[in-house]
Amino acid sequence: MINIALPKGRLGDHVFNILSKGGYDCREMHDANRQLIFTSEENGISYFLVKPSDVDIYVAHGAADIGIVGKDILLEHDPDVYELLDLGIGKCQMCVAARKGFQDDPSLPLRVATKFTNIAKAHFDDLNRQIEIIRLNGSIELAPLLGLSDVIVDIVETGTTLRENGLEVISRFLPISARLIANKASYSFRSAEIDQLVRKLSEGIQA
Repeated sequence: MINIALPKGRLGDHVFNILSKGGYDCREMHDANRQLIFTSEENGISYFLVKPSDVDIYVAHGAADIGIVGKDILLEHDPDVYELLDLGIGKCQMCVAARKGFQDDPSLPLRVATKFTNIAKAHFDDLNRQIEIIRLNGSIELAPLLGLSDVIVDIVETGTTLRENGLEVISRFLPISARLIANKASYSFRSAEIDQLVRKLSEGIQA
């Protein structure tokens, strides 16, 4: 069996469609409510569902041979895995946003609220901008509204949440999409099987 770690939630819904198009039907997994592990004897694959931010951990540590995870997680965690394929789903952008009319004062450190601390640091390092990171795990949009931060760094898909809270995008600096990743040891020993799966998924995406 090839063990595949799949993300729960909205991205997972897109992943099920990609797998089905590639010939790896997992509708039973999609329809189930609480079951976390599903086995396809026909395809020789065992699927299991995990929190999206944990997929790379399961793969890097060998609990999963391959997995599907957002590029944002790969850049933030920098796991020791192979990135095999851009699936072209879950597309969004990493952005800097602030309250409407915000004016940056370069003489002061910029206060940045985000859960993507490594990505934010790398971005502002490239700009030679001194910052103060404020790590938050949720409701990032509240930070500038309550004066906790000057700006936020977060993933933006449609921008609706920002607009509804009086925020606007200042810059878009990193495109994000879902990637197929592999454990390095698993790929060394099972490259033929994994490459076949990659080819089928690529064909399904193109179709």
